[in-house]
Amino acid sequence: MSFYENLLKQTADARMGLLSAPIIQGCLRGEVSLSSYVAFLREAYHHVRHTVPLLKACKAALPERQAWLHAPLDEYVEEEQGHDGWILDDIRACGGDADAVREGLPGHAAEVMVAYAYDTIARRNPLGFFGMVHVLEGTSVSLALLAADQIQMSLALPDSAFSYLRSHGTLDQEHTAHFAMLMDLIEDPEDQADIVHAARAFFRLYGDVFRDLPLPLTSDGTADQASTGAAS
Repeated sequence: MSFYENLLKQTADARMGLLSAPIIQGCLRGEVSLSSYVAFLREAYHHVRHTVPLLKACKAALPERQAWLHAPLDEYVEEEQGHDGWILDDIRACGGDADAVREGLPGHAAEVMVAYAYDTIARRNPLGFFGMVHVLEGTSVSLALLAADQIQMSLALPDSAFSYLRSHGTLDQEHTAHFAMLMDLIEDPEDQADIVHAARAFFRLYGDVFRDLPLPLTSDGTADQASTGAAS
C-alpha cells in the first residue's frame, strides 16, 4: 500500500466526522440560506488568506534532507495566490460586506485551525502541514462543486457568487493527483506518521468550522438545533 493510500485509510473515520456536520448534510439536501453561505465564505476567507504564508513558512522550516520539496511548495504558492480575493468577490456578489470581512476577525474555530497549522510547522514537523492540504483539497474535490450547485439552485445567486467554490473544486481535482504523487515520495516513517496525525486533527478542526456556522432557518422560522456550535 502506498503512503497516500495509507493516509486515506487512516483518516477515513475522521473525514466522515467532518462530512457529518449538520450544515454539510443539510446543504447536500438543498437546505441552505444566504446567511449560512456568506458565513461560510467569511470563515473561508480567514483561513485561505493564510495559505500562502503557511506554504512559505513550511518551506522555510524544512531541514536540508527535505530540500527536494522546495520546488513543489513554490508551485503551490504560485497556484494559491489570490484565492482569498475570489472569496471577497463572492461575498460582494451575495450582497455582503467584503470590506468588513477583510478587516474583521475569524470565528474561533477557524482561528484555532490556522493557529494549529502554524504551530505544527514551527513546533512539531513542517511536513505536518501536508495534513491540512489533504483535508482542504480532498474535501473541496468531493464537496465544492456539488455544494455550489445546490446553493445556487436554492438561492438563485449569480455565477459570480461561486468563483471560490467552483474554481477551487476544479483546481483541486488536479491538485489531488499531484498531492498523491508527492505523498508517495515521502518515505520516512516519522514524517508519514506526523502527516497522518496532522490530517486527523485538521479534519476535526475544519469540521468545527462548519459546526460553528449558522444553520438555515426551519419552516417555523427557528434555527435548526442539530448543530453542535453557533456562529462566533
